[in-house]
Amino acid sequence: MTTATKQKEETAKKPSPFRGFAVQVIYGLIIGLILGFIARSFSVDWLSTTLTAVGSAYVTLLKVLIPPLVITAVLTSIANLRQVTNAARLAWQTLLWFAITSFAAVIVATIVALVLKPGVNTTVDAGSAAAPSSQGSWLGFLQSIVPSNILGLSAKATDSGVALNFNILQILVLSIAFGIAAIQVGKKAEPIFELSASVLEVIQKVLWWVIRLAPIGTAALIGKAVATYGWEALTSLGMFVVAIYVGLALVMFVIYPVVLKANGLSVSQFFRKVWPLTSLGFVTRSSMGVMPVTERTTVDALGVPRAYAAFAVPLGATSKMDGCAAVYPTISAIFVSQFYGIPLSITDYLLIAFVCVIGSAATAGTTGATVMLTLTLSTLGLPLEGVGLLIAVDSIIDMGRTATNVTGQALVPLIVSRRERVLDESVLADDDKRISASI
Repeated sequence: MTTATKQKEETAKKPSPFRGFAVQVIYGLIIGLILGFIARSFSVDWLSTTLTAVGSAYVTLLKVLIPPLVITAVLTSIANLRQVTNAARLAWQTLLWFAITSFAAVIVATIVALVLKPGVNTTVDAGSAAAPSSQGSWLGFLQSIVPSNILGLSAKATDSGVALNFNILQILVLSIAFGIAAIQVGKKAEPIFELSASVLEVIQKVLWWVIRLAPIGTAALIGKAVATYGWEALTSLGMFVVAIYVGLALVMFVIYPVVLKANGLSVSQFFRKVWPLTSLGFVTRSSMGVMPVTERTTVDALGVPRAYAAFAVPLGATSKMDGCAAVYPTISAIFVSQFYGIPLSITDYLLIAFVCVIGSAATAGTTGATVMLTLTLSTLGLPLEGVGLLIAVDSIIDMGRTATNVTGQALVPLIVSRRERVLDESVLADDDKRISASI
């Protein structure tokens, strides 16, 4: 076979650049912007309603799979962790690096907010300030950990009936408790772990199908944001959006590379392999929704041991939030203080760091970070009405927040595996071993 023939065959095997999943997502973004602009500019109510319905349906599809995903993932990870030598040390190192990278993200975000002054350089109307219907607090956070029922469910009466909600922290606590109990029971509990592993495989397969709908969901969510808030909101909060994305970019492309280099790892290699995951986090806006992709990336592309990844990734998806729980609440809190002319002391900045590093589990791995923001504002004694000022651009910045979250959730298991000498260097070095973006 000639060289020319081989090149033709290789070219034929390559997917069209216009068909790839990442390109489809970009198409979705563009279409969403156009549809949202049409709906708002020409007051096309049915289009606005349709965008809202489709976007809500997509988010609901992601959320509905989260409870069984958490339960089975945690049980399976606890079972797998038994196979890992030095499991306790791995767990401690994981938590330590979660805290180190989160603290670094808070420092970066603080500097960005103080330099760009988003709360001063804004034209947002003070009349849009409004306190959220629910807020985070340390007491509420502690109470939320205690399960109210065996399924972690809560019910609320609405005009259309009864709405059921789940508390991801309660489900996490219950799953850990049952997993530890099953280990102590011994052989009689082995069928539980086997069933959990089988169910997890099925749930992950369904999640792949949902994630494949990301281009449609993205178009609807972006279109809804534009139709609801218009360009006026983005204009008035432009510096705030810029500050958030500058902070996120510095964390992802400065802090993470420094951590990688400090541990003798290739920066370009890491980002090449993790980029499909980062892209999915950007469009789905759910760390928990892309958790199967995160785990698959860390194992199959980065060389993290499967047994350890099965523990570290679910834990990271619920508590490792550099975007939602570090950069966003830090810049937002400083924005509110600047907007209302309330000076912050050194103690206040230390409190921000403490809340962001310790309280990150309050974000719970689903879309949005209002709970974490209200927790930070209430701790500092800042007006909770400031939350209402930022709602208009939340969907726009949530994409960048989640992309940073999932990248950090893949970074820490890699770092810990390297430091504890359990990393499969051959997998990491092989550029052919990566997760395809075209799911």
